[in-house]
Amino acid sequence: MSQADRVQMPEEESPAQLLIAALLRSTVRLVGAHTFRPGLPVGQHRRRIRRVTRLALPPRRARFARAACGGIPGEWVRPRGAAPTSLTLLYLHGGGYLSGSPRTHRAITGHLAVRCRARVFAADYRLAPEHPFPAAVDDAVAAYRGLLAEGVAPGDIVVAGDSAGGGLSLAAALRVRELELPLPRALVAFSPWTDLTLAQLAVEAPEIMLAVPWLQEGVRAYVARGDARHPLVSPVHADLRGLPPTLIQVGTDEILRNDSRRLFERLRECAVPVRLEEYPRRWHVFQVHAGMLADADRAIERVARFVAAS
Repeated sequence: MSQADRVQMPEEESPAQLLIAALLRSTVRLVGAHTFRPGLPVGQHRRRIRRVTRLALPPRRARFARAACGGIPGEWVRPRGAAPTSLTLLYLHGGGYLSGSPRTHRAITGHLAVRCRARVFAADYRLAPEHPFPAAVDDAVAAYRGLLAEGVAPGDIVVAGDSAGGGLSLAAALRVRELELPLPRALVAFSPWTDLTLAQLAVEAPEIMLAVPWLQEGVRAYVARGDARHPLVSPVHADLRGLPPTLIQVGTDEILRNDSRRLFERLRECAVPVRLEEYPRRWHVFQVHAGMLADADRAIERVARFVAAS
C-alpha cells in the first residue's frame, strides 16, 4: 500500500448480483425504517436490532465461544478446520453507541475470522445512555490491554470495527497512544462514525438505513454533557499522527460517507498510511451481508489482504 490510496471499487454487475443487491436494499430500507426510528425507546431498539441481525448468518466455518479479555465480556471467534495464524483481531461492533453486541455482529466477525485465518475477540463494551463516554473507550482499551497481558504481540493485533465501532477503533488507538502502550499492527474501519458533531453529513446521499434524528439521539446519549468535538468522541478532530496503517471501507450511498472521506484526508495529512475503498451503490456496513453479496465478500477479502500486507 502506498502512503495514501483512495479507490473507487468497480461495480458488481452480474444479473444475479444485481437482483440480490436489489432485494437486500429493499430489506434494509424496510428494516431501517422500523429499527432506526427516532423516539423509539432504547430497549425496543435493542430488541429489534437483535431480531434483525439474525437474518445475516455467520459462516459455518466459524465457531463462537463466550469469553472475557482484560475484564471485558465478549466472545472469541475462530475458524474451524484450519489452524489460525498468529493474527488477532479486536472487533468493536456498531450500533450508534446505543445497541449491538458480539452476537449481533457474528456475520462480520465470523467472516473475518475465516478469511483472515485469525482469531477475533468481539468486545461487549458498555453502551449509552446507561454508560456514556468514555465508558466505551475505556472498555476497548481494557480489552486491548488484556490481549497484551495474554502475551499477544502488538504486531499481531488489528483493531477493527463498524459504524460507531469504527470510530471507537480510532479512539481506542488514540487512547493507547496517549498511554504510551505499543500500538496495534493496523486499524480497519467499516463505514466509521468519526464526527459526532454531525457537521458534514452527506444528506444528499440515498441513505436507506440511518436517519439524522436517530443519529442526534445517539449523540445526546453517548456524549451526555460532554463535548462532541472531543478527539476520543470524534476522532476526525484528533491529532492522528503516529497511528498504524488504516483501511477504511464505505458505501457511496451512506449519509456517513463524508466521515470516511474526511478521516482519510486527516490521516493522509498526518502521514499515516491509509487506504479508502468506496463501493458504488452500497449502504451502511454492507459487509454484514458477506456470504450473500459479492461486494461484501470482496470487501472482507480486501481486509484479509490488507492485514497480511501491513
